[in-house]
Amino acid sequence: MSETSDSVTAHEGHGYVGHKEDLLKRLRRAEGQVRGVHRMVEEDQYCLDILTQVSAATKALERVALVLLDDHLSHCVATAAEEGGEVAAAKLQEASAAIARLVR
Repeated sequence: MSETSDSVTAHEGHGYVGHKEDLLKRLRRAEGQVRGVHRMVEEDQYCLDILTQVSAATKALERVALVLLDDHLSHCVATAAEEGGEVAAAKLQEASAAIARLVR
């Protein structure tokens, strides 16, 4: 089985379910910010103003990523750690890889 399909089948009951609406709200806000950046470029606005908006959109997505990472660690990784063995090792490796992707 591929890494992607393993990850998909292993996620019964996501940790973020309790505040999914908050995540969706944050994502809608980030989406609006990205649309705003697009509009600013179309309207030939000042470079630094556009960069400020890009930074805001980036931070909004980073906040979503950190919430999801925290949920993953406190739910998915913690559950796997309770199980122990190869399952725990694999889940820790998966979390480590996700953190590495976020900080690149």
